[in-house]
Amino acid sequence: MALNLGDIRFLFERHGAIAYSGEPVTQLQHALQCGALAQAAGAADPLVAAAFLHDLGHLLNLQGETPSARGIDDGHQYFALPFLRAWLPDSVLEPIRLHVDAKRYLCAIDSGYRQRLSADSTRSLALQGGTFDDDQARAFIGRPFAQEAVNLRRWDDAAKEPSMRTPGLEHFLRVVERVALSKANPGDAR
Repeated sequence: MALNLGDIRFLFERHGAIAYSGEPVTQLQHALQCGALAQAAGAADPLVAAAFLHDLGHLLNLQGETPSARGIDDGHQYFALPFLRAWLPDSVLEPIRLHVDAKRYLCAIDSGYRQRLSADSTRSLALQGGTFDDDQARAFIGRPFAQEAVNLRRWDDAAKEPSMRTPGLEHFLRVVERVALSKANPGDAR
């Protein structure tokens, strides 16, 4: 079963007020902030859509607030993909799928990155397999869309500011719609 834009709107309206894993923002605020940071960085629409949707799996597989504190890795980076695959391109889906591995990669290549992670991101890192070793890091960055996932990860880390102003839900749903239309009509790609 595929989700449509109305379903995504419903998920954010229904569950978007849930706290974002022990952070000072809600799931909706986090999604909007990630999308806004991607746009501010000049990312193309598919990566903006990925940034906005990257944690949709949390809203589809509700595990309560801060599941990592209970030792649960909900696999959110994979959970939404089957629901989106029919109408969104790999340029959206792959950065979503790879954004957790991007955290593992950044811990491997940037000596100060791990220290900058929030408490929940540090806790979830252990549940998600920990820091990549050198071979894993090289293999990861060689994958298609790995650099986009790294960019998304950096926005993910920064999107935890309770007072950050962003465009609203409808703004980002329109971005997702444009990307979906470009997949359906490749000659109209933006």
